[in-house]
Amino acid sequence: MTISRLGDLRLQNYQPLRDVVFEHLRNAILNGNLKPSERLMEVQIAEQLGVSRTPVREAIRKLELEGLVVMIARKGAYVADVSVKDILDVLEVRSVLEGLAAALAAERITDEELEELELISNNFKKALENDDKEKMIEKDMQFHDKILRSTRNPKLIQIAQSLQEQVQRFRTTYFIEYNQLKTILSDHQEILEAISNREVEKAQKVAQKHVDDLESTIMKFADKIKKE
Repeated sequence: MTISRLGDLRLQNYQPLRDVVFEHLRNAILNGNLKPSERLMEVQIAEQLGVSRTPVREAIRKLELEGLVVMIARKGAYVADVSVKDILDVLEVRSVLEGLAAALAAERITDEELEELELISNNFKKALENDDKEKMIEKDMQFHDKILRSTRNPKLIQIAQSLQEQVQRFRTTYFIEYNQLKTILSDHQEILEAISNREVEKAQKVAQKHVDDLESTIMKFADKIKKE
């Protein structure tokens, strides 16, 4: 493991050390700094973070309970893999949620939020032009999150956020590999236009198609891998 990818540990006076280490490792997994199937070595992690092995061990156990880490007998702890099945299951649910969110946004979004959404879309375009993959992932997340929050539906937001970890891991692990980035930009602009024009049905349709097309692409890629 390239432990330099863990970054520096930010200590919080109000949090137990084990919780600080847990959050740090959790974020490293969700952001893709720790890759699927990567082994987690307690000693190396403890040295990198400047802590003892005990909070690291406790953090790894907690990550296992969350399904982000798997323990393999006589081998140790590994970052849980993200299978194609996992991704497809998430996208199947996300398709419906994204469509509903876009429809509600077309009804409820404010002019100020529309300006922010357009700015995010433009920043995604700039990141694409600069081939800044990390920034593209960030702006893609912000684009969908802005639409979600503009629905003003706490229940929808809560349900969508419960999937956020899986979605975030998907973005960092498969975002670039499975997508045509110019198509994502085009989809974002089409969704933005429908919401801006208050076209409820169209907003729902194009937002859902955006996710469905991605699901189809992944399925085709998976079938190709099986045949090789």
